[in-house]
This record gives sequence, structure tokens and C-alpha cells, in this order.
Amino acid sequence: MENALCPCGTKKPFSSCCEPILNGTMTAGTPEALMRARYSAFARQNVDFIMNSVSPKRRKDFDRKSIEEWSKNSEWASLEIVSTEKGGKDDDTGLVEFIAKYKEKGEDQAHHELATFVKLDGEWFFDDGRTPAAKPIRLESPKIGRNDPCHCGSGMKYKKCHGKTEAASAA
Repeated sequence: MENALCPCGTKKPFSSCCEPILNGTMTAGTPEALMRARYSAFARQNVDFIMNSVSPKRRKDFDRKSIEEWSKNSEWASLEIVSTEKGGKDDDTGLVEFIAKYKEKGEDQAHHELATFVKLDGEWFFDDGRTPAAKPIRLESPKIGRNDPCHCGSGMKYKKCHGKTEAASAA
């Protein structure tokens, strides 16, 4: 098990990735490193680390029993770091947007969160998480006008072809 890959997805051995953070021989140098360690803690059911990595002022908001049940009753599949913001050596806060994929009761699940981290006395802690705002959908092609040829290739104007069925279904 010593050469097993770390659950956090770095493709590094667990022993040289998140394990030193989980066992307290090393602290996470960035919010992303702490996020990866927290994911590994969930995957390895290390509830003590999960609870201790929450900022002291927020710990009372977390239910240890629920976290333990979620950790133990889930099959942790992967962690995707979507983005990071701040969290450098001179910062006191940082953001990590991530998607944690897992199976619960045999069903695929995804936990998408924007996590806030704070640095207290030189150590990073998870402070809060929220669902990220939905990204706006952008059309890749120009919008079809009512009098443009229909996209299906019928030779008819859009309003007389597919535009007619879309207008009827919207009513």
C-alpha cells in the first residue's frame, strides 16, 4: 500500500502526497493542497483530519457523525480542481472550486463546491463552501432569425418550418 496512488488525483504516491498532511508531519502549503488532503481524508475515512482542518470558529457548524457516515458510505472516485484564486504565501484567504465524484448507494454523484479557506497563524483551514454560480450559456453560432432559411435544410423559412413547432410548444 506504500506505493498506492493518492486519492486526490495528483498521480503521486499517497506516501509523498497527502499522507504527510493527514498524519500531521507536514502542513498544507496552499488551499488547493488542503482541499486535496481533505478529499483524501474523505476517501480514507479520516474524520479527525476532516474536522481538524475546519477553521476553529466553524467547527461547531459541522456534524461529525454525518461526515463520518458520508465518508464511510461513499465510494470516492475522483477529485477535479476546477479553479483556484488567491491562496499564495502572502494571502490570508483562498478559494478552490472543485468537483468531488463518488458513488453513494451504487449511484454516481458529484459534489461541486466553491470552498473558502483562511490562513490562521500560518496554517490553512477550510472555512466555508457554497454552490458555485452557474456559468452563462453562450451560443456558438449566430441566432437563427425568423426569416432565415431553416437549419434543417428544408428550403423553407425558419418561421414556417421548425420555428412554427417551437412557437406552438412555447404557447
